[in-house]
Amino acid sequence: MTDQQGRQGAHEVAAWLRRHPEFLKQFPDLALSLVVPREDGPAASLASYQLEVLRDKNRELSRRLAELSATALGNERLAVRTHQLTLALMRQDSLAATLQAMAASLAEDFDGDLVRIIAFRPVDGLDDAEWLRVIAEDAPELSAFRDALAAGEPLCGRLQADKNALLYGERQDEVQSSALLPLAGTGLVAVGSHDPNRFYPGMGTLFLRMMGEALVAAVERFAD
Repeated sequence: MTDQQGRQGAHEVAAWLRRHPEFLKQFPDLALSLVVPREDGPAASLASYQLEVLRDKNRELSRRLAELSATALGNERLAVRTHQLTLALMRQDSLAATLQAMAASLAEDFDGDLVRIIAFRPVDGLDDAEWLRVIAEDAPELSAFRDALAAGEPLCGRLQADKNALLYGERQDEVQSSALLPLAGTGLVAVGSHDPNRFYPGMGTLFLRMMGEALVAAVERFAD
């Protein structure tokens, strides 16, 4: 018998056993005599080998379940904080107080290292706020953000140097990653982090979008 014929015969036997998984119960002596390779020894019984496979699968399932549980817990916390932020914004009685509540929540509740807001119209009462800049929507200096504003979708990752400079000014070198909320007709919100891995392309932006929509709804109450 050639090697090729031997391999073909082995595949046929394996296929037949897959179709008849009860076969070894009828011939327990055969099951005990089978040689099953293992990493920690030359051979083991089939039952022992199957048990080890099941244990490996159980460990993998437990690991995946732990990851899913951690993700669910994190999402639950974000949902609660986003809800609290929405309520806080709606309770404010002025545009200045609304923007101040947004900046404070992003810094304290969402652990933003540097928070910046660009408003398209003047805001009374916030002349000395470090985190706020008032720039007209059609100003040339906002040209770098035109595409982001047109898309209206949150962006995460490392921003280009000109965008960092406009948002963070003298502290731009401290920011290694950012979450950007373009709010068409309203402005821009940026949350900067010292951690280059805090915000990254491809991360989920559902809660960022919800926060942006809440801010727009709150700000529109004070539109002229």
